[in-house]
Amino acid sequence: MNDQAFTFQTLHPDTIMDALFEQGIRVDSGLTPLNSYENRVYQFQDEDRQRFVVKFYRPERWSAEQIQEEHQFAHDLLEDDVPVAAPLKFNNQTLLTHQGFYFAVFPSLGGRQFEADNIDQMEWVARYLGRIHQTGRKKPFIARPTMSIQEYLLEPRQVFESSALIPVMLKDNFLVATDKLIDAVTSCWRDDIPVLRLHGDCHAGNILWRDGPLFVDLDDARMGPAVQDLWMLLNGDKAEQRMQLETIIEAYEEFSPFNSDEIALIEPLRAMRFVYYLAWLIRRWDDPAFPRNFPWLTGEDYWRNQISTFTEQVKVLQEPPLQLTPMY
Repeated sequence: MNDQAFTFQTLHPDTIMDALFEQGIRVDSGLTPLNSYENRVYQFQDEDRQRFVVKFYRPERWSAEQIQEEHQFAHDLLEDDVPVAAPLKFNNQTLLTHQGFYFAVFPSLGGRQFEADNIDQMEWVARYLGRIHQTGRKKPFIARPTMSIQEYLLEPRQVFESSALIPVMLKDNFLVATDKLIDAVTSCWRDDIPVLRLHGDCHAGNILWRDGPLFVDLDDARMGPAVQDLWMLLNGDKAEQRMQLETIIEAYEEFSPFNSDEIALIEPLRAMRFVYYLAWLIRRWDDPAFPRNFPWLTGEDYWRNQISTFTEQVKVLQEPPLQLTPMY
């Protein structure tokens, strides 16, 4: 996807309101930007005092077919009574277009922040992840990608090599650290683990709480191992993470089976996320929002810290994976 050069400079408030008016929605409030760097997302109120959220997709990142698969997954989940933010239909279409932009309109669904250190909430979320995966296993994505070493490590490595953001005096050391991390992940990656449709980015910020969990932002939905949607709930030291994982798996298995072999993928997936995220920041640097919000990316200390982070992650990958308490 050749999307790194695009910025949202041409997406003006009038453009957004014209796009909504074409769908019969009259904006009767200001457009309040919500936290999103990849896309542009705004909350607003219409003339009937109903609140909505409109999401404009970054052009050239996802194809129309890939976005439609995201939307269909959300509606599949709704049909299975999973609380998820799903796009509204206009003339039976969820994917809308205006002046070259793809966009979608969602109901505005408020809620509190999910408490990642609340074991009761974590258990509840895990049950719903079991239900999400129950739906996810019914059919595969066809257009959306599958998590892979190529996308999450090898392509980012090419981004690093060509990037002018990495200080020249640190670049060789950074690339060496990257290569060692790639080798460490590759040595313990498992291609034989079954994959399914995932949320893909199920961190605490994408879970709201309103008398139970509400899952938002399926923008990174893709095929991958089930544990990808579980490991980002873990926090604290290794002992705490082991206890949390036991709780998560027990609740998850009320609705979906869990293959314990996937536990060995937690640290490889964590390392892949580190590398992919850093490459994403570099790819988006031409978007003015990124230098404004991530100014430390131009500092030498940041890149020294990344070298240390990658080196430490190699050591973690060489340790035995989390072990669950044996059941008798």
